[in-house]
Amino acid sequence: MLDRSPVRANSSPGAALRETVAFAREIEALGYHRFWVSEHHSVPGIAGAAPLVLASAVAAATSTIRVGTGGVMLPNHPPLVVAEQFGVLESLFPGRIDMGLGRSVGFTGGIRRALGHGKDDAERFGEQVSELLGYFDGTQERHPGVHAVAAEGTRVPAFLLATGAGADLAAELGLPLVIGAIRGEKAMIDAIARYRDNFRQSSFGPAYVIVSTAVSVAGNSARARDLLLPEAWSTTYSRTRGEFPPLLAPDQVRALSITDRERERLDQALAGQIHGTESEVLDRLEGLAGRTGADEFLITTASHDRAELLESYRRLAGLVRAGVATVAG
Repeated sequence: MLDRSPVRANSSPGAALRETVAFAREIEALGYHRFWVSEHHSVPGIAGAAPLVLASAVAAATSTIRVGTGGVMLPNHPPLVVAEQFGVLESLFPGRIDMGLGRSVGFTGGIRRALGHGKDDAERFGEQVSELLGYFDGTQERHPGVHAVAAEGTRVPAFLLATGAGADLAAELGLPLVIGAIRGEKAMIDAIARYRDNFRQSSFGPAYVIVSTAVSVAGNSARARDLLLPEAWSTTYSRTRGEFPPLLAPDQVRALSITDRERERLDQALAGQIHGTESEVLDRLEGLAGRTGADEFLITTASHDRAELLESYRRLAGLVRAGVATVAG
């Protein structure tokens, strides 16, 4: 499961962060394999801005689930600092930490300036990843004599988040790939095929693909769709107006006066997500697994009602316990 710490209407960023930690304990109790947090800066509707700090709180509040980042946006940070922070986390919570890495930079020019980084930094992503990994095994050469003392000698599984071209870098470095259908399912499947064809074996193991998708499960298809509506609307709003707002309740979204363009984008956002009853979701997940060869699914669902969202995750976990699907959150 990936939790971005979404802010809900009439709530606060602080509450969203505390809810993430509480949600991690609930997700762990359901038997999920991973709980990841994200990095977004200056987004009013998302409180998850410091993933390594939040991951530390989540790891301290849980005991068995793997905890990681989906991901740390490496162009925003010196690789040495990222290595040191992950090394500290792995030392404090041995065998439970995942290092998910992405190449996104700030959403606007103002954010990028505030972070002290620009789009050019993203072009060095491959060099940054190589440098970062080198701090763990003592092979980094970019800064001779520099060591990430907390990280060197530790083993933290690394995952590369990609939307397309990043799959080629994951193959070149021999890293597990995390990918979603942001650019459409065909583009995702093509990128996965290139990844597998060009994969170079490394110390991180064989090729491994995690497909990211939103999933909601409810007693009927309409209710399951309602669970996806709040985040789908916030995403639509951000793409048409440049701001990701707090999550509204489904009834509040339906009561809005929206433009034809927004309606079209909202329908497109919902069409690319998986929702329905247990049997409907199982069919769709099995179809997605068959088309992509996914080794694992990363579930990214957020909604306004936490209780109903948790029930959706409970129903999804039930598919696994029943032995009819293999889904790791």
